[in-house]
This record gives sequence, C-alpha cells and structure tokens, in this order.
Amino acid sequence: MQFEDILYEVRNGVAWITINRPEKMNAFRGTTCDELIKALNKAGYDRSVGAIVLAGAGEKAFCTGGDQSAHDGNYDGRGTIGLPMEELHDAIRNVPKPVIARVQGFAIGGGNVLCTICDLTICSDKAQFGQVGPKMGSVDPGYGTAFLARVVGEKKAREIWYLNRRYSGTEAVAMGLANVCVPHEQLDAEVQKWGEEICERSPTALAIAKRSFNADTAHQAGIAGLGMYALKLYYDTEESREGVNALKEKRKPDFRKHAK
Repeated sequence: MQFEDILYEVRNGVAWITINRPEKMNAFRGTTCDELIKALNKAGYDRSVGAIVLAGAGEKAFCTGGDQSAHDGNYDGRGTIGLPMEELHDAIRNVPKPVIARVQGFAIGGGNVLCTICDLTICSDKAQFGQVGPKMGSVDPGYGTAFLARVVGEKKAREIWYLNRRYSGTEAVAMGLANVCVPHEQLDAEVQKWGEEICERSPTALAIAKRSFNADTAHQAGIAGLGMYALKLYYDTEESREGVNALKEKRKPDFRKHAK
C-alpha cells in the first residue's frame, strides 16, 4: 500500500503505524483517517503481525486531533462531519490484535481520544494529554466522553472535558489513561518490548479477550453515531465557528455571544 499521510512498517512482528504530519503536529485530515483505517485493517488481519503500534512522527506530538486548517464548518473528508471518525475508532477497537498508543509529546483533542481507545498506552516523560473541544467549539461524543469515563472514572473524565487542562505522563498513568511512563529516550525500546511480548501470546486468546472487553462498551458506538450527527449540526452554528475564527485571529473566543 502507498500512503501519503502515514508510515507503515513491521518490526519483528510488531506493525508500526505512524501519522506522518509533524508540521501539523500530526493533526489528522480526511486522507489521514482513511489511511489509518486501511493500515489498521492491513495489520489486524496479517498473520505475521502480532501487535500494532499507533504513533506520531517527530518529537512534539503524538496527535493533536482534527486539522483545523481543514475545518470550516466541516472537515475535508467523508463521514458525518467530514472525517470518518466512527470508522477509525471502530477499526482500533475491532482489529483482533492489541493496539498500543506510543505517546512522545502532545496527545490533545482527537489525539487524546485515540489514546483512550487504544488497548494500551505507553508514554514518555515529555508526553502531555488533554482535551480542548469546549475551548475550540467542538466535542467528541461517544468514545471520547462516555468511554473515557470508563477508563479514568466519571469525575476525572468530566474534569478533563469541562476544564481542558493538560496532564503529564505520570498523571496519565495515575488516572489510568496510560499504562506506563518512561524516560523519553527509552520510549521506542519500551513500546517494541511490549509489542514483542504480546507477539509471544496466543493470537486467538488475545482476540477473544479483546472482543470480550469491547462487548461491555459496544453500546457506546451507538452513542457516538448519534453524537456525530449532533456535532454536525453544532458545527453549522456561529457558536462553533467562533472557536475556529478565534484561533485564526489569535484571540480569545467569545462563545456566549453566539450561543442560543
């Protein structure tokens, strides 16, 4: 497969899928999402692959969510909101192999959601996690909110979404958002170590375990589907557009002026 926005490599049975847009802080556009879906399915059903790593290129960011330069009331791809987010989230959850998020920097917005959905998250001591939706005129319904509450607890999930603070790698481990935080220079070795250890396990047993975990929260796909339609309607409002306009104009947004 030829990719434009991502890199694909298999290292000793571990497939590394890397968002390769460091100049955009690895923010995803429509093409990025489509390529991630294809790569996840390629790795997920390749018998020579035992584990999958989801990463971001460069030193600054794992992923910072949707590319705001491709967002003017809608994004630049397909799907309910112009990004096939439901398909991407489902791909991470449904491939029959563990997916490890490798976080070396910012995991913000939609990037934080990807970390939440991945089976495991390994981060460096330079990692920063958090949500920005209500600061930008956006939100991630379904997995980004309801599933996050399953991962970190109801009160912490509401704090993350309502206050939009940043959290370090050690804080992410403490709240259950990440499995382990290691020194930055040890990150790749640690991720590969975990991946290779998974490769030694029974693939069928792992697939059954993953399906069993997913079954408990499968209903949240329906919440996400409904939420995406609500989000599309919200993106068509001046309140939502205020977030993007304020970013472009380098000022603080005034959402309440446009709220109805």
